[in-house]
Amino acid sequence: MKQITRITLPALVLVLGATAAQAACIVEYKAKRDNPLELFHDTVEVGGDCSTADATARLRQQLAKEGLTLLKVLSVRKD
Repeated sequence: MKQITRITLPALVLVLGATAAQAACIVEYKAKRDNPLELFHDTVEVGGDCSTADATARLRQQLAKEGLTLLKVLSVRKD
């Protein structure tokens, strides 16, 4: 029984640590697209650090690829 505990516990710690490291950030934002004007209010999952500055930079890049302009980040939270 002690053998199983010695193997299982470190494996569990590794799995939980990897899951925490992969946790994504959920960002609530407002964006727009011009010509014709379209306004968006949505949430999206972004990777990386969950600081507001990092999440904003990542979101701005993602939205630009879709032809959108970020207007405001309303909230950033860990998933």
